[in-house]
Amino acid sequence: MASGIVASSAAGPMTPEEKKVILASSLGTVFEWYDFYLYGSLAAVIGLKFFSMYDESTRNVFALLAFAAGFLVRPFGALVFGRLGDMVGRKYTFLITIVIMGASTFVVGILPTSDQIGIVAPIALIALRMLQGLALGGEYGGAATYVAEHAPNGRRGFYTSFIQITATAGLFLSLLVILGTRSIVGEAAFADWGWRVPFLLSIVLLGISVWIRLQMQESPAFQKMKDEGKGSKAPLGEAFGQWKNAKIALFALLGLVMGQAVVWYTGQFYALFFLGQVLKVDGFTTNMLIAWSLVLGSGGFVLFGWLSDKIGRKPIILGGCLIAALTYFPLFKLMSAEANPALSAAHANISTVVSVDQSTCSFQFNPTGTARFTQACDITKAALARLSVNYRVENVPGQNVARVQIGNQSVSSDQPGFAAALATAVTAAGYPAASNPTVVKMSGPFDIFREQPAVLIGILTLLVIYVTMVYGPIAAALVELFPTRIRYTSMSLPYHIGNGWFGGLMPATAFAMIAQTGDVYYGLWYPIVIALATVVIGIFMVPETFKRDIFATNEDGSASAADWRTGK
Repeated sequence: MASGIVASSAAGPMTPEEKKVILASSLGTVFEWYDFYLYGSLAAVIGLKFFSMYDESTRNVFALLAFAAGFLVRPFGALVFGRLGDMVGRKYTFLITIVIMGASTFVVGILPTSDQIGIVAPIALIALRMLQGLALGGEYGGAATYVAEHAPNGRRGFYTSFIQITATAGLFLSLLVILGTRSIVGEAAFADWGWRVPFLLSIVLLGISVWIRLQMQESPAFQKMKDEGKGSKAPLGEAFGQWKNAKIALFALLGLVMGQAVVWYTGQFYALFFLGQVLKVDGFTTNMLIAWSLVLGSGGFVLFGWLSDKIGRKPIILGGCLIAALTYFPLFKLMSAEANPALSAAHANISTVVSVDQSTCSFQFNPTGTARFTQACDITKAALARLSVNYRVENVPGQNVARVQIGNQSVSSDQPGFAAALATAVTAAGYPAASNPTVVKMSGPFDIFREQPAVLIGILTLLVIYVTMVYGPIAAALVELFPTRIRYTSMSLPYHIGNGWFGGLMPATAFAMIAQTGDVYYGLWYPIVIALATVVIGIFMVPETFKRDIFATNEDGSASAADWRTGK
């Protein structure tokens, strides 16, 4: 049965069985990412419905905390389901993950709000978010391992590249469903009850995914290992308790996944944040620009996966990290000049100085949204960052009140209505209003043939191509680093630590860096430094594995020292 897939020629076309494996794994993972991104896209509505007992500021904090919970538990899901996958099997484990994910999402769609059942509503919501994160932590490793273990040698990068499209496709699908629902039911109805529709639709996607996955066979590599009695009885201990295996996971994290994660999040999520929050582009236009870039650039996942079968995984992944690190600053500055020319000019021409005792200032890193920064310096810097103002801090020892000089306008943090006064002063000094006529604005999905949207789509597409370079070959690279007996466990943990923590923490870290320095571009140093570190570590510490035969290597189920040094 499945063993016939292993024997297929690397040069031949895909067999019907191989196509079915890829479709089943990819489609299910698309649905999982769709479920996961729904919450991120609807966080503001969710906050209003499930944290209504709090004021707006606190409500938004808890909404972000609930979203972050899904990211933070992903590595734990990798451990739980990775162990299960290495002991019980790939097929049944990631069948379980999709049921948990889909059911959790559907329940959000029918969950009573805090106005109806009080504090139980937000507690239930956070519990469901954590279940989603746990399931996603097990899903990716299962799908990537399953496809890779069905793929013939010499085509693993191409086959697994279809799994890599799923995160982008899931984001794209969630945006389409949300925009479609808004347009059909109207904004008022969407805010009242229509927001539930995208969550409820997940039950249809869940049914399709489960039906497809029930038709699948166990992966041939796992079945062969199981038949020979060479499976691991303690995958966690073997993967991370033995240095010979643990070091591979560590170098995979630092020399591959860490850089891949920040390049991915910069190209797809930070670009969206930068357009909307920093450059003040409206939500519809921002989503349309990102959607077009995803449509135009996503073919790169398959292209670079295929190319990695020819020239290797490392040149493409590390090359993508390096090119991204070298070009982020000019690309984001060009994006700024094109998306909001008036704001870009204000950044260059209007001087803003905050005079305060710098010892009272904090580094405002707040990934969960629960920290409170109450010093005048912190309040002032955060307010200026939210207004997208470039500024510098002048140290005045002993001065606890923050005084802001914006051009010829002056504001003090101790005056009544400071936030409103600051916003007024910023505009009076020459910063444009958020709705100024120079800001790019699309009238519809196909309003892309004017200079502003066309240039911005070009920039965003290039950022997506960087994403496809680092992400297209990563599944094959991780699968090939680890022996079959502990593969699911070993590859899942570095992947989810890298993407869930290094990538997931990027928005919070970037905002803290912007607030700390007063430079709206300074947050880019976070992905740049991490990507460059990955290039260095990856060159020296991670082997090239694209020629490794995962079916013939390590017949006893163990990884030899020679394998680690040579990658063969």
